[in-house]
Amino acid sequence: MPENEIENILKNANIIDIISSYIPLTQKGKNYFGVCPFHEDHSPSMSVSSEKQIYKCFSCGAAGNVFTFVKDYENVSFPEAVRIVAEKIGLTYHGSTKTKTTTNFKTEYEIMSLATKFYQNNLNTKEGLKAREYLQKRSMDLNIINEFSIGLALNSKDSLNNLLINKNYSSKMLEDLGLIVRHGANIYDTFQNRIIFPIHDLDGNPIGFTGRIYENIDQAKYLNSKESNIFKKGQILFNYHRAKNEIKKLKEIIIVEGNMDAIRLYASGIKNVIALMGTSLTKEQVTLIKNFRSKIILMFDNDNAGEIATFQNGNILEENNLNPYVVRLSDVKDPDEYILKYGVEALKTNIHKPISFLDFKLNYLKKDKDLNNTSDLVSYIRSVTYNLKNLDDLTKEITLKKISDTYHLPLDTLTKELNKINKNVNTKKESIAPPPINLSKYDQASQSILYYMLNDSIYIERFQKELGYFTKKKYRQISNEIIYYYETYHEINIASFIAYIEGKDNIYDDVINIIRNPKIKDLNIANFLDYINVCQKEMQKEEIKIIKEQINNELDEAKKIALVEKLINLKKDV
Repeated sequence: MPENEIENILKNANIIDIISSYIPLTQKGKNYFGVCPFHEDHSPSMSVSSEKQIYKCFSCGAAGNVFTFVKDYENVSFPEAVRIVAEKIGLTYHGSTKTKTTTNFKTEYEIMSLATKFYQNNLNTKEGLKAREYLQKRSMDLNIINEFSIGLALNSKDSLNNLLINKNYSSKMLEDLGLIVRHGANIYDTFQNRIIFPIHDLDGNPIGFTGRIYENIDQAKYLNSKESNIFKKGQILFNYHRAKNEIKKLKEIIIVEGNMDAIRLYASGIKNVIALMGTSLTKEQVTLIKNFRSKIILMFDNDNAGEIATFQNGNILEENNLNPYVVRLSDVKDPDEYILKYGVEALKTNIHKPISFLDFKLNYLKKDKDLNNTSDLVSYIRSVTYNLKNLDDLTKEITLKKISDTYHLPLDTLTKELNKINKNVNTKKESIAPPPINLSKYDQASQSILYYMLNDSIYIERFQKELGYFTKKKYRQISNEIIYYYETYHEINIASFIAYIEGKDNIYDDVINIIRNPKIKDLNIANFLDYINVCQKEMQKEEIKIIKEQINNELDEAKKIALVEKLINLKKDV
């Protein structure tokens, strides 16, 4: 992607216009303010500078230029963010938005793509007739089969292995990818006599398979690929790569339990659907869901396991400051069967009228309890108050009032019970919270100098004249990049510089942290020189250490005396 094209897009994109297309902004003085979309923000804490063309949240620390905002808000790559900004301002974009991920494991992806095509071809052979008939009975037509690259592992012990070995792929790699298994000296295909559903990573690369039996044989119903270098099931969500654009468009995400449910919904026109890759959401999966900033609907199987999964995953989302909704279907096992029995419009009616997770939870906690029994009622009340701990004050108050009215209990008693739980939770949080990071005087001064340099070229020139370099490597690398940028483009612009260092992972995060540092004062030459003085003294201290080592190692008495005199003079300065 040409740097001059990025710079041209950046110069023509007004950050106020771009950010206000996502969130409302209100002008106060020189800057604009809005509710930060990167954390649970209830009052405007994000400041957007028209002059500097950067944004900064004073609560969560989110900061950057227009590309950074779009990248984080849309949950896309940097090139994709540049393309989106270009489209918004009517400029042509010539760069590539292809991700780099395919190059990291190029051979692995090649193998998995070949395996996918091999399984697809098998389905179309005469040996695939029964499998095709099974899919037809499940109302899976050719469009669905092609859309999801559904295939067939033949009733053969090593046909896939033979194909890939003949193409010079190593047996070790095939085993690592979970395509083959060894039993002594024998090698077998992992998947045999099963319908194959490919699993893709976030960018759409095939990374694993689910194999389903289709004949009455005494085997496990489903068989999944083992984890590998490219397949980490806790880091992906089934159908994510297809659903992500529709989720962004509708601002709604439907989470189902099984791959077949996701396929059925997607093929029926409900394309904002993803499926779990296990029983519980992982930290990485929650982050993927959170980044969409969309309404979340949990629609799991209509059985005891599905109810438990709804409760567990709803709590996981709630603990991460998300407010999911729930759809519970009746009279069928899962969403797949519901569509086949009642039609997609009936399912959409349910999706349009979900219940809150709190309402689901209040009913779930009553399960197997006789609320006319004092012991069960006490257990229920304690469960409810405990499960309110992550919710906002208004929701807590309304819920306790409902319980108070329903069971004729004093509101004060319920409030005391909740306060007791909150106190225990807060104490636990405090005990495990990491200590705050306090910057040393040198670190604060160094970051302040770099912040000044990013904002005005006069400070770049004064830095070169008064200090020249930093003793710490990370600050030295940033200052070198700033100076190089200034000497190349004959100006310094903080928004452009952020775009310039995109991809320089060794300094990018540090630069963003400097921008968001709340302790940095307004630009002022007197303050700048104070920071320079702090760094000079630190450099002198470093020099003192070096001279002391030289004195200890020096055998020539005359040279040692000269070093001692130099040390005394340095100590006087410090």
